[in-house]
Amino acid sequence: MAASVSSEEAAPGLVDSHCHLDYLAKDGDLGPVVERAQAAGVGTLVTICTKISEFDTIRAIAERFPSVFCSVGVHPHEAGQEGQQDAGRLLELAAYEKVVGIGETGLDYYYEHSPREAQQVSFRAHIEASRKTGLPLIVHARDADDDTVAILQEEYAKGPFPGVIHCFTAGPELARAALDIGFYISLAGIVTFKSAQALRDTVAEVPLDRLLVETDSPYLAPVPKRGKTNEPANVAYTAAALAALKDMPEEDFAALTTDNFFQLFSRARRA
Repeated sequence: MAASVSSEEAAPGLVDSHCHLDYLAKDGDLGPVVERAQAAGVGTLVTICTKISEFDTIRAIAERFPSVFCSVGVHPHEAGQEGQQDAGRLLELAAYEKVVGIGETGLDYYYEHSPREAQQVSFRAHIEASRKTGLPLIVHARDADDDTVAILQEEYAKGPFPGVIHCFTAGPELARAALDIGFYISLAGIVTFKSAQALRDTVAEVPLDRLLVETDSPYLAPVPKRGKTNEPANVAYTAAALAALKDMPEEDFAALTTDNFFQLFSRARRA
């Protein structure tokens, strides 16, 4: 499912709600990457932390560019080495002005890079940090839908917290459970893939006021960039494909998802 526009013609005001600029930085200076995003109408980016040990690098990137914000967290792949036992360190680092979210965190039983118990403990610590700060929880879920739903529901019963399922690829059960506790659903380039019809069927039922867009760059480049290194400018293709799915003008969809982003990521400032 290809977008109908080039990134250079994208509607203005898009947000890439989840990217990994530190990974892109390994290929050279980030200035041109951010400039290409702005030229494509992507006015705000969130670069995501996957290791506490690399937070200083993530924060420095966010502080370099006015349009870039960041998160603090430990990816489930890293939970065996850097998983958090409680919210203390996350709360400390979340105090920095440019931090707008907690994560990414969650569960990944596909690769099993970390023990499941360590992932679950760290996930709950991140939830505690989200609850205490009011910053949205950024959730990674792969091949772990049942446990993800169970932990979210158990923790939500202790007290509410905002959040988003990032790079959503699961089925309707996880979508419904997330929406029921007020979460948002964020879509990356996978939704443009020809093989992703089941995902598009699920997304078709997600309310417009709960949708976000992202790249998860440098991974998962959308059609027609599939197979190439992804970058924030390419969120325009995903947004265009979703606008077509929702039968909306692209500019309206861009404005809608951007409003959704700032509603959820309330610490971020509009350009």
